[in-house]
Amino acid sequence: MARITLDGIAHSYLPNPKTEADFALRRMDHVWQDGGAYALLGPSGCGKTTLLNIISGLITPTHGRILFGPDDVTYLLTEQRNIAQVFQFPVIYDTMTVFDNLAFPLRNRRVPEAEIKPRVDELIQMLDLGGKAYRKARALTADEKQKISLGRGLVRHDVNAILLDEPLTVIDPHLKWELRSQLKHLHKRFGFTMIYVTHDQTEALTIADRVVVMYEGEVVQMGTPAELFERPQHTFVGYFIGSPGMNVLPCHVEGDRARLSQDFTVPLGRNYGKLTGMTELGIRPEFVRVGATGDLPVTIRAVENIGRHKIVRGHVAGRPINAILGDGDEVPAEPRASFDPARINIYSDARLVTPEAA
Repeated sequence: MARITLDGIAHSYLPNPKTEADFALRRMDHVWQDGGAYALLGPSGCGKTTLLNIISGLITPTHGRILFGPDDVTYLLTEQRNIAQVFQFPVIYDTMTVFDNLAFPLRNRRVPEAEIKPRVDELIQMLDLGGKAYRKARALTADEKQKISLGRGLVRHDVNAILLDEPLTVIDPHLKWELRSQLKHLHKRFGFTMIYVTHDQTEALTIADRVVVMYEGEVVQMGTPAELFERPQHTFVGYFIGSPGMNVLPCHVEGDRARLSQDFTVPLGRNYGKLTGMTELGIRPEFVRVGATGDLPVTIRAVENIGRHKIVRGHVAGRPINAILGDGDEVPAEPRASFDPARINIYSDARLVTPEAA
């Protein structure tokens, strides 16, 4: 296992990049701890796979170094980095049996057969392939083949890191929860450094101890699921994490109050002084109260009952807003909204602002 250090990493697919816009990955300086479970989360095109391929050695970065522990591996070939990589679609040997596919990485490193069999048998049971251990892989379904790919990445215990690039894409939805849980269990058991690429926030928050959120070629926040939910450092993180995502409302901040329009202000509970740039108020739907009393009149356009709770979609001060109500709560005829001041985040040019000390 290895601690992974990104030292000034940046990458462009252009031969002579000149401006920041020319870079698919903008400068990164991050340390990922030995044995950590990390998820790279973000929309398509944000740089997740590029970063993963730099870590694996499939891409050499335009600028910067990558270190595994104290060793600079920037120019080492993939096979010299001692990593396991699982791709979006199955990469297996169709003419081999399930058992032989899983045993191949170990046999290739001359692990004794007496050690191979118990290790492979254990993985076969975990992947629910017990009845097909000696069946040729070409006879399996796409999701069963991908299970083999996952197993081949996990069968070795001596790797520096396991890199997974959206590995559950072809897996049946009802099996995804099971495989996520198994990945989490295997990580805790063997303690390998795991980096998991996904655009699915549920996968990221389920599998990872720390989530790395990427947006437009840069890391905008790295934190625990709770940190991403409660204190998103960037408006994109607030919008991307949560269902529905964080409400983001343009405002003018005046000390301890945010003015949403000429007629409506919201108490913040903390003093932010005088802010410049584009200022916005962020509030999760879970912390918006809708009832007969409140600071702001609400125009309701839809109420969605999803069983455990209701999502109220409306407008406040001419801006769209979402709120979450309990399943038994009713929306009054003349609804008003109020925000929990302790749960309000203020942003300047999309970045979280720290309030002034009391």
